[in-house]
Amino acid sequence: MAISVPLVLAVVFVIMNAVGMNFDRITLGALIVALGLLVDDAIIATEMMVVKMEEGASRAEAATYAWTHTARPMLTGTLITVARFLPVGFAKSTASEYAGNIFWVVGVSLVVSWFVAVIFTPYLGFRLLPDTKVTPGGHAAQYFGRAYRALRWVLTACARRPYTVVALTLGLFSVGLYGFTHVTQQFFPQSSRPELMVELRLPKGSAFAATENAVARLEGELLGDPDVDHVTSYTGQGSVRFFLSLDPDLPNTSFAKVVILTTGPEARERLRTKLLGVFNEGRKLPELRGRVLRLDFGPPVGFPVQFRVTGPDPERVREYAHKLRDAVRADPATRDVQLDWDERAKSIRLAVDQDRARLLGLTPSAISEGLQTLVSGVPITQYREGIELIDVVARAVPGERLKLDTLPDLTLSTESGAAVPLAQVATLVPGFEEPILWRRNRETTITVRADVADGLQPPNVTAKLMPKVKELQAELPPGYRVEVGGSVEESGKANAAIARVGPLVVLTMLTLLMIQLQNFRRVFLVFAIAPLALIGVSGALLAFGAPFGFVALLGLISLAGMDMRNSVILLDQIDTEREAGLTEWQAVIEATVRRSRPVVLTAAAAIFAMVPLARSVF
Repeated sequence: MAISVPLVLAVVFVIMNAVGMNFDRITLGALIVALGLLVDDAIIATEMMVVKMEEGASRAEAATYAWTHTARPMLTGTLITVARFLPVGFAKSTASEYAGNIFWVVGVSLVVSWFVAVIFTPYLGFRLLPDTKVTPGGHAAQYFGRAYRALRWVLTACARRPYTVVALTLGLFSVGLYGFTHVTQQFFPQSSRPELMVELRLPKGSAFAATENAVARLEGELLGDPDVDHVTSYTGQGSVRFFLSLDPDLPNTSFAKVVILTTGPEARERLRTKLLGVFNEGRKLPELRGRVLRLDFGPPVGFPVQFRVTGPDPERVREYAHKLRDAVRADPATRDVQLDWDERAKSIRLAVDQDRARLLGLTPSAISEGLQTLVSGVPITQYREGIELIDVVARAVPGERLKLDTLPDLTLSTESGAAVPLAQVATLVPGFEEPILWRRNRETTITVRADVADGLQPPNVTAKLMPKVKELQAELPPGYRVEVGGSVEESGKANAAIARVGPLVVLTMLTLLMIQLQNFRRVFLVFAIAPLALIGVSGALLAFGAPFGFVALLGLISLAGMDMRNSVILLDQIDTEREAGLTEWQAVIEATVRRSRPVVLTAAAAIFAMVPLARSVF
């Protein structure tokens, strides 16, 4: 059975290489998940060979028996387990794009494991299994030991009280459903990588030089810290996308992003606490608004908690967004509450005296072109360097064009060639303007966004804030609304995408089950087993305080597939017992007793295969 594992993995690696699939965290996790499943077939085949040899069959007869009696139900069970992962591979969502390879890797691994179990495992068993002494009374005599007698007694007692058992099962399922409502919700967990991301924002309209100076001062605070390995700063833009879940940032002269590589996870947390203190106190860097981030797994979300205020009038949208921002900020579960745009930038408007300009021979377009030439500059030629063409720009010297008090002294040329100071034809009027107007689906939208306190999950914080959001929604006039964004929205999109593929999954499994079982009652029985997995899932998540997110959903899908797979093989075993001459009652009891050993072995193998994942954040 152990030899089947490297054999299956070797074949899977060849297939992954052939189709150009990367070996990364997702595919590694999928292989570990598959590891707990792929030994099932090998265990079933090997156990079946041992059973037949204990009954007196030859090695060749025992090896071929696994093919003739278990290959078909094993294949059906394998394909059903693969079908449970269909939504992950085919759902149209960013979460499925991120984790979609899980379906392909698990699917290929399980199909390959079936071929190994029905071809290579019997051959290896023929060569490697020790000579088995024939058991007096046949293999069935082994199932009358103390443990099997106790199991048989429990099964008989349950079969004699069907209504009680069904009622208890439904009661446990109801308790599991209720308990699941108290499970912490999550989209994707945070990464354990040692990097910290620091987003720096200056007042809107700040010059690039001012942002660059603020970044240099922050770097001075960081470079002497023993927890810092090195720092990379990006001024006026976001960082390169070195991690899949990074959200791209638009170019902005008043924005900078600093990537800090710490010496380890513990150092990362110490430095994060220190930086939060620096930004909260505001004494060392008073003009900066800083946000300190860890890296997150999964598709990019941005701020984990978001509420979008939408409406036709920007001023009223800003008013309602301020109210919602204050309500969100008052909750202790939120951190760094802000708006994606709101702050007006300083501006200088030129008020032209049209009469005087006409008397001097200047038009508004001439004034505009003249100022454009002096302040921003115009290309006058190009310089070739290799294959690159570089513009040569003519404009006024920095001492004239970069100081507001010297702008009125800039001279403009009339059509006759006379020089006219700007102050003679125009006045500089200081004011404020919107640096950017964000729209969503062509409607003005301001997003209230926030981080969450340590130890809390964004969906829970969002749910806690919903009463305040609904209070504001009740006050909004027609045409205005509040929408939920952030991790809740992305999680909802992922779940909706999976639900849309749900009918395909059900149809596929129904087809496979009908081909194998050819009985509607049996198909219903197998389907009825799958939801009962929620009993253990709910209890385990609550017992360990673990959140339920997209990754846990994959585990639930896998578990339900294993349950259905075991049910199919059990029903096939019941048919075998009935063909051997047992009554229906005896066949159900004895088939369950005989299947108990391989089921326990496969469950234990799956559990221990997951041990490497137990301490992983992902």
